[in-house]
Amino acid sequence: MENTYQYSWIIPFIPLSVPILLGVGLLLFPTATKNIRRMWTFLSIFLLSIVMIFSVDLSIQQITQSSIHQNVWSWTINNEFSLDLGYLIDPLSSIMSILITTVGILVLIYSDNYMSHDQGYLRFFAYISFFNTSMLGLVTSSNLIQVYIFWELVGMCSYLLIGFWFTRPIAANACQKAFVTNRVGDFGLLLGILGLYWLTGSFEFQDLFEIFNNFTYNNDVNPLFITLCVFLLFVGPVAKSAQFPLHVWLPDAMEGPTPISALIHAATMVAAGIFLVARLLPIYVVIPHIMYIISLIGIITVLLGATFALAQKDIKRGLAYSTMSQLGYMILALGMGSYRAALFHLITHAYSKALLFLGSGSIIHSMEAIVGYSPDKSQNMILMGGLTKHIPITKTFFLLGTLSLCGIPPLACFWSKDEILNDSWLYSPIFAIIAYSTAGLTAFYMFRIYLLTFEGHFNIHFQNYTGKKNSAFYSISMWGKETKKLKSHFRLVPLLTMNNTERTSFFCKKGYQINSNVRNRTFLTITNFGVNTTTFSYPYESDNTLLFPMLVLVLFTLFIGAIGIPFNQEGIDFDILSKLLNPSINYLNKNADGVVNWYEFLKNATFSVSIAFFGIFIAYCLYKPFYLSLLNLNLLNSFAKWGSKRMLWDKVINLLYDWSYNRGYIDAFFRIFFTESIRRFAKLTHFFDRRIIDGITNGVGIITFFVGEGIKYVGGSRISSYLFFFLSYVLTFFLILRFFKFEYF
Repeated sequence: MENTYQYSWIIPFIPLSVPILLGVGLLLFPTATKNIRRMWTFLSIFLLSIVMIFSVDLSIQQITQSSIHQNVWSWTINNEFSLDLGYLIDPLSSIMSILITTVGILVLIYSDNYMSHDQGYLRFFAYISFFNTSMLGLVTSSNLIQVYIFWELVGMCSYLLIGFWFTRPIAANACQKAFVTNRVGDFGLLLGILGLYWLTGSFEFQDLFEIFNNFTYNNDVNPLFITLCVFLLFVGPVAKSAQFPLHVWLPDAMEGPTPISALIHAATMVAAGIFLVARLLPIYVVIPHIMYIISLIGIITVLLGATFALAQKDIKRGLAYSTMSQLGYMILALGMGSYRAALFHLITHAYSKALLFLGSGSIIHSMEAIVGYSPDKSQNMILMGGLTKHIPITKTFFLLGTLSLCGIPPLACFWSKDEILNDSWLYSPIFAIIAYSTAGLTAFYMFRIYLLTFEGHFNIHFQNYTGKKNSAFYSISMWGKETKKLKSHFRLVPLLTMNNTERTSFFCKKGYQINSNVRNRTFLTITNFGVNTTTFSYPYESDNTLLFPMLVLVLFTLFIGAIGIPFNQEGIDFDILSKLLNPSINYLNKNADGVVNWYEFLKNATFSVSIAFFGIFIAYCLYKPFYLSLLNLNLLNSFAKWGSKRMLWDKVINLLYDWSYNRGYIDAFFRIFFTESIRRFAKLTHFFDRRIIDGITNGVGIITFFVGEGIKYVGGSRISSYLFFFLSYVLTFFLILRFFKFEYF
């Protein structure tokens, strides 16, 4: 075991060989390197698999031994300052390493097919391998300086991958927005690190925790300064994990390739903020005010993320706001001191959300076969619908991920989210009400995404020929009536290639059987001017290399929740997560006992699941195709008879829609009060510098020039001229004195 720990320092550097070799190959042998580009994918997967096996082995040893291993080497030493480099292997770093490697391997396999058409294929794999190196270095760092170095490298990789298609202005703007927003958090983190070093004289975690706790208990330093330093340490995770108010970069980060959204902006990089808060939790728990601020920001983010997701049209932006909300749950749990619950939800959410993002990539990949590469169309859920019969495997995978995120048992997120909800009751009833309500909103907006995407008609053809667009928020009327009857000057009839005698209406209730390998379908267009033949393209199921990673993530989504079920039967403890976290939980003085009251657990679970089913029911009432939702007709028609209450409800719905679609106007607020204000201030300072500062300097020079030029013509070597000017100056001087009536004269 000791030998395994001894060589743990190589974990971050194993994937680093890929970008190094790629760079050397492209520099020296560009043609050959590009011709064998698939080899680089295999090498990336192989090396990351080695790291995964290494990480699993370390985790198994920690479960059996309950130990923490640290090794450091001196880097710089002088009389007043010393800095060490090293690695720390503990339960937190082991969990994060397994998470990074497993999701990373699956995303690499997925990306091989997804990015195969792209000219930047090699550049993509170089970036993603360097990101894996940076992330592994971050989670195994033994001190704050190393954390900050890898923290910045992770941010750089995110910047490069968000702006991967930098020729698109929207992608270039998105990566700049992410870069600037994260620099705000990183600057706060740097100030917090320096302040903490000034207090304790150490960057090492173990020494830092001990010295800081002694200072706090003995009141040796100013408590306001300590609170400020610790709060600044939290500013970095606020930006990195997209917490309010520095969350604005995450939805725009969806302009990067979809595999990056799954790996970086759902499962790993955004989890870096959660990791750092969990790592520094022994410092935070000493200051109750900071813990309350952490939980407050978490609950605000939970609610805002859920409300912003309600009206999004872009499928990836909807999932991005869902990620923001779920990260808020983790921050809330850490602020409440629920260390185990936060890490448990970090694990379950990472696999479920990665599945959903890869599923959305499969959907987008299929839609691009019809609309071409156009994110405004291929990612727009309003143009989708009816995809169940075209991509049934993706639909099944996406549904399982959706159910997991909604908290439906026995899927993964149910176990972790339910634990956070239960802990919130003990912490604050107000926070608990918001958390439970948001769980219902999560079920609502996730099934809204599912229903708009997979149920109903295939809307892109439906809209092309009716000339009408469905509402962004409601696909049918709130009152159970059709918003407008379809008025078309023609109708479409399938032209059957095998049996032309059977004809059905294109808009009939009966579904038309389409083989997954068939991408086109021919129709007769019957108009007032005759009969024409029209050929349409339809989505088709993704290749096996795209489906395989999703299948593995489905298995994780189904079974990964079992590692944290607090089940103890006849002295046998099945709670693997608590066994793994025992050293950390004991260090934080938390109860490591896995025994729970099953009656209380079932009672709380019934309540949370009921709320989730209620959200699903509302989503079905509003978004299920009209002819399949008779209950919707009866309920909404009866509600429509309320008259004035209906008008009030309309206003509430419109207000909620505007709030959600416009992202709570937070982006507009930042644009007006920060971006535009800075631009106005920059223009004002530019005007002041150019007109006032430069004007005075240039004016003195110009005046001197003209005075010199004038004096040059005064002299002529004539005494009479000199006397004339001398007497003129004297006379002018006396006239001025006389005019101002100086008393001396």
